[in-house]
Amino acid sequence: MDHRDILTRFKNGDLGREQAAALLTGAHPDSAAGDAPLTTAVAPARAAVSQPPPARALTTAPAGGGPPDPADGYAITALYGRFPDADGLDAFWHTAVLGGRDAGRRTSGSLEGAGDFDAVFFGLTPQDAALMDPQERLLLEVLWQTLETAGCTGARLDSLTAADGEPRAVGVYVAHDPVGRAVAAQAPAGDAPAAAGAGVTLPARLSTLLDLRGPGHCVGGGRAAFLVALHQALSALRAGECGAALVGAVGLRPGPDRRHPEGGEGGEGVGAVLLRPLAAARAAGDTVHAVVRATAVAHPGRRARDAAADRLARRALAAAGVTAAGVGLRETETTVAATTGGTGAVTGLAALVRAVLQLRHGTLLPAPGDSSAAPWARPHEESGRELPRRATVAVRPTAGSTAAHVLLEEPPRRGPGPITAGPAAASGELVLLSAPTPEHLAATARRLADRVLPANTAQDGTQHGRRRLAALARELRLGRAVRDCRLAVVARDDGELGAALRAFADDRAGAGDQDGAGGRDGAGAGGARGSVRCADLRGAQGPGVLFGELPETRAYLAALWRGHRLDALARLWLAGVDVTAAGTAGAAPVLPLPTSALLRRPLREAGCPATDGPTPS
Repeated sequence: MDHRDILTRFKNGDLGREQAAALLTGAHPDSAAGDAPLTTAVAPARAAVSQPPPARALTTAPAGGGPPDPADGYAITALYGRFPDADGLDAFWHTAVLGGRDAGRRTSGSLEGAGDFDAVFFGLTPQDAALMDPQERLLLEVLWQTLETAGCTGARLDSLTAADGEPRAVGVYVAHDPVGRAVAAQAPAGDAPAAAGAGVTLPARLSTLLDLRGPGHCVGGGRAAFLVALHQALSALRAGECGAALVGAVGLRPGPDRRHPEGGEGGEGVGAVLLRPLAAARAAGDTVHAVVRATAVAHPGRRARDAAADRLARRALAAAGVTAAGVGLRETETTVAATTGGTGAVTGLAALVRAVLQLRHGTLLPAPGDSSAAPWARPHEESGRELPRRATVAVRPTAGSTAAHVLLEEPPRRGPGPITAGPAAASGELVLLSAPTPEHLAATARRLADRVLPANTAQDGTQHGRRRLAALARELRLGRAVRDCRLAVVARDDGELGAALRAFADDRAGAGDQDGAGGRDGAGAGGARGSVRCADLRGAQGPGVLFGELPETRAYLAALWRGHRLDALARLWLAGVDVTAAGTAGAAPVLPLPTSALLRRPLREAGCPATDGPTPS
């Protein structure tokens, strides 16, 4: 190709800077782009979006160089969201399946309970919580719930390492609409500036709360803000700055418009995803909801907006070696409007959630005005080989904003297999649970029992039931943060555990918050074996028994787990020792569990007795 062709393709984004320089100078690829593979199999400069270039060596490395993306992409290992009339993704999917005509009734809906918050759960005072922007409070809740959905608020966090080996290396990237307006009116005059800037502190706040040690960044308003944040998070993963990345977005109308939807414009919502390299996620047994194959982000400059969007589509498809014919779904700001009415920072999030759920269910949602969803068949090559379903999520630029394009693919399929967590012990399993207060502990125990465990207490103690219990016990040890109010119970199967947790929650509801630091035994099915022991350590001075950071302590605790010394482990747990990390040897799939109960209250009542009680969530 001549120099004009090279420069034209560089201008259109089909060649990186180092690739173009190598071709112009005649240098060998190895001396130019470093880790960025050089190919010349690119499309003509004016190729239409429906005719993308042939596959190049897979890379979405930035123009300035750097290592390429892993060949199999990045896994979405958790996603969580709340939208108007849809508190959770199951409700979101149900509403979307109703069809564009019915879902359109929500286009100006408000997010229910957006003014309520569980300050105690996050270690905040009611005064501190009241000074936070409502968007920041919502994001704090949802980012935590996303991490819990992935089983990554406890010992498993240590396995998320950066390239230099630093554990707990999780990046936090958030997109939000303008913040501060909702709190400026209620904050004291001297506090208003601090309140107005509260949104930019969210990555640091969550990172401090969870001891996360990755990078963080906030992306301001604009419909593509979430997709831009996702693009930045992938750059940090690619550079080895973190082992996983949280990406969240929130859109919330301030003031009276929230109470009168007809006066507002657009919808509301909040949600997040957790990203990891796909190979690492599969090796760790993570749940993979979808795979991000490529992203592309750019400002259109003076170029026509549609032309800029087409250019990004070509870049993303070429980076993944995919043709437009292989994409069966296109989610945009227009398709999202039928479900959420989303404008602002939540638009890209809602579009991605819609795409991921359609990949998961193998079902195409009805277009606006259509009446029903339709099955989504997998495509095939000419040879008959089955290909994965693929979807694009694209947000076109508006005046002064950025455009973004993301290519998603359904995860590699795995054959069904039994739940495994090592040998199932006929003598029982030790189940550990913790929360910030006894009230939270009881609510979380009931939620776990009601949503996961069978209500029938007449279990026969089969091997299958014991293995389910072993997997659940292991997941609680690996995946949950260690808090001050704790319970321990030994059960022989999941039915016995469910009965014990329900009895504990009932007992707590009747007894109120009366336990001292030493705790007390609770009633449960199966007598002493099925009873719950609990402790409140909020006033304790340190672990008091063993210092868990010492290698000798960890070796001792690991020996207790190997020897199945459940009573000794329970007593140490209730005395303040973190026994969880020592019992996690060996790989096991992540077991999705309900998130911890949040006891939300209106902020004017937060931390004070409420006549109607908190709202569990």
